[in-house]
Amino acid sequence: MPGYRPSMAAPTDLAFDPWDPAFVADPYPAYAELRERGRVHFFEPTNQWLVPHHADVSALLRDRRLGRTYLHRFTHEEFGRTPPPPEHEPFHTLNDHGMLDLEPPDHTRIRRLVSKAFTPRTVQRLAPYVRGLARDLVAALVEAGGGDLLKDVAEPLPVAVIAEMLGIPESDRAPLRPWSADICGMYELNPPREAAARAVRASVEFSDYLRELIAERRENPGDDLISGLIAAHDEDDDRLTEQEMISTCVLLLNAGHEATVNSTVNGWWALFRHPDQLAALRADHSLVPSAVEELMRYDTPLQLFERWVLDEIEIDGQVIPRGAEIAMLFGSANHDPAVFADPSRLDLTRADNPHISFSAGLHYCIGAPLARLELAASMRALLERAPTLRPAGEPRRRPNFVIRGLEGLAVEV
Repeated sequence: MPGYRPSMAAPTDLAFDPWDPAFVADPYPAYAELRERGRVHFFEPTNQWLVPHHADVSALLRDRRLGRTYLHRFTHEEFGRTPPPPEHEPFHTLNDHGMLDLEPPDHTRIRRLVSKAFTPRTVQRLAPYVRGLARDLVAALVEAGGGDLLKDVAEPLPVAVIAEMLGIPESDRAPLRPWSADICGMYELNPPREAAARAVRASVEFSDYLRELIAERRENPGDDLISGLIAAHDEDDDRLTEQEMISTCVLLLNAGHEATVNSTVNGWWALFRHPDQLAALRADHSLVPSAVEELMRYDTPLQLFERWVLDEIEIDGQVIPRGAEIAMLFGSANHDPAVFADPSRLDLTRADNPHISFSAGLHYCIGAPLARLELAASMRALLERAPTLRPAGEPRRRPNFVIRGLEGLAVEV
């Protein structure tokens, strides 16, 4: 993609290689090298500036000179960027109307309206359902003597919870996870053509389904989130457009379960590899809240988050001009020894844990309380009902870098 290129001689020997299976398997040593070598590095294959330190990432997430989009201020051409291919338009229409990829004033308006329907009370009301579903899924796993923790517990729990919130009938839920997985494939660095085609197809199918469901809820509203989004309005009677509702529902599903699914399997695989920590957790279930936070820090489900430079910034003497793209390395920031004592050590009792796995600032994850509820519920259910849970082999890691997870996690009881 054409755009800004630095005049400085960029290092060509960075250990950062998001397409190398060895790096994807364990990126944390390469992150340590990046942090040691400086605060910002230009990575030519993706035309991005990599930012590996916690302090910089945390500050940039709150810096209004950066944005998730630039289209509220510039055209593609004014920003020195090539518009996306026309065949990708269904994906971008869906993605670009969600609040994650918007900036004020649209982001402010949509988040305020969504917040009216997505309240702490809504999440709290779901708590008995979440805990009951977690217990049922784990009970089935135990009765079978084991299985795939990913497919049997980690995936069905958050997908069912978000579907329940949205009011999607159980008979319609089977395509949700495949649609989400295909759409999220577009968030990888330089996605291949086949992945882009799958993302476009899923965007069309998911949007068409939601358009029909929204029309039905307009006629027959219920107490679900879609009905709440239809009814939500502010003092000026400003309401979400149909496209904004569709994009919001897809965002809530994708963001609302990808992080939870991957945190669950990444976390349990980390526990299996640290038997002392797993033993401590089994002996004291009151560690569950701090364990959830530490496991999200230790093996971060979202490794990289991007921002466009809307107005020139400077990092450690390096001027980064308008039109450049910043890649904030969440996984590296969560292992920064300047913030976390002995960061490569898994410590479920870690008290001071300002990880940024839920982002920060304007785009802090609106579903963070729900994700914490789901992660704690599945962990407690597994600790209580499967106290002898153990791995049944070495799992395969997904080849993706940005969204970090496993292909599956075979377990025995």
